[in-house]
Amino acid sequence: MRRLVVLGGEESGCGSAVLAKVKNLDVFVSDIGTIPEVYRSRLSEWDIPYEQGKHTEEVILSADEIVKSPGIPDSVPIVVAARRLGIPIISEIEFASRYTQAKLVCITGSNGKTTTTTLTYQMLKDGGYSVGVGGNIGESFAYSVATQNYDWYVLELSSFQLDGMFDFRADIALLMNITPDHLDRYDYKMQNYVDSKMRVIRNQRVGDSFIYCADDATIAGELDRYDIKSDILPFSVRVDSNVGGSIVGNNIVCRVDGTELVFDSKSLNTGGIHNIYNAMAASLSAISAGVDISSICRTLSEFRGVEHRLEAVKELDGVEYINDSKATNVDSVWYALESMTKPVVWIAGGKDKGNDYSPLLPLVRDKVKALVCMGLDNEKLLSSFDGVIPVIKDTNSLDAAMVAAQSLAVEGDVVLLSPACASFDLFKSYEDRGEQFKIWIGNK
Repeated sequence: MRRLVVLGGEESGCGSAVLAKVKNLDVFVSDIGTIPEVYRSRLSEWDIPYEQGKHTEEVILSADEIVKSPGIPDSVPIVVAARRLGIPIISEIEFASRYTQAKLVCITGSNGKTTTTTLTYQMLKDGGYSVGVGGNIGESFAYSVATQNYDWYVLELSSFQLDGMFDFRADIALLMNITPDHLDRYDYKMQNYVDSKMRVIRNQRVGDSFIYCADDATIAGELDRYDIKSDILPFSVRVDSNVGGSIVGNNIVCRVDGTELVFDSKSLNTGGIHNIYNAMAASLSAISAGVDISSICRTLSEFRGVEHRLEAVKELDGVEYINDSKATNVDSVWYALESMTKPVVWIAGGKDKGNDYSPLLPLVRDKVKALVCMGLDNEKLLSSFDGVIPVIKDTNSLDAAMVAAQSLAVEGDVVLLSPACASFDLFKSYEDRGEQFKIWIGNK
């Protein structure tokens, strides 16, 4: 019996283990930390052996193959040891794709992928498709494959998931953008990160679709390096195109194989140029999947965004509070600030990932009246914006940050939580950070 070891016992790892059990593999789960109760219960329910708080080398290194959860760096000793022995190490996405015949819409990018994934999924669902959503959001792709039987999947893919994909193929691949992110995991080399993102088109063939942002200079600079066999569908807010997505007047226009969608961008419930990009990308994906145009337009008109991404929380004493906790890199914050129309008290900070804050300077000078740094080490933020933002406060807890922000904001301002950093210094995740932000405001 083939032996599979899963490293990591949370959503991705637990789902992989369940799928391995369903496929009659000899499976074992190992997690160096504590596996949350919900996943321990699931592993026990499926009679899957596991360990937590350690990695037992003789057990792990006896594997025929290892599925590594995306949060585990390649540099950890057990991964290094496994590679030295030549044990194949793959991602959950690679593993799960072996066991489904479903069509796969795969969405990646430094920013916008969660909103675009959610919107694309909603378009297919509203169009009457048998469709699941997973990858980097929602339920584990592997667990869904083990327990459901969908005809389509819409998957949000991180660079870490793409790194462990080799034979996997996307029927529809969508690349939103490539801007610096997670460079701490890529030896602080941008090209390594770019190469990871471009893996979304790996193994694509004639008849597949590749949708990408033509306004992204990094993507444009990479295309000539690849022998792309799939149908290419660029989208742009700058250039009109007969193929792909563009802006004509106020209208979003998307064209695929003679099918055309026209939608008034002012009818979107979500503002900002980033949401026009998201709407174009999702529409092109849905059209490529064969969804009816009228159904796509209805979904566009009804969609109201995703939690933790420019989420309007509450107005308090004339001050608007916005939760953008999902903005974990500089480019995402750029889009958030670009969409602001009121003076901004900006809450930022967390675990820096090699950020260069200079692209934010013009918007910050124009829109930000005060910066509240929220993290255990705020030195880089403080030095980057000293002399640029009139008022800067240094805090190391959410409560202190919120008290400072509330004292700085006056009627007509907006308090924007848009951190530009990972959350792991003070919070469990960006979701935890956003929830605590909302709870604090809700208690006022």
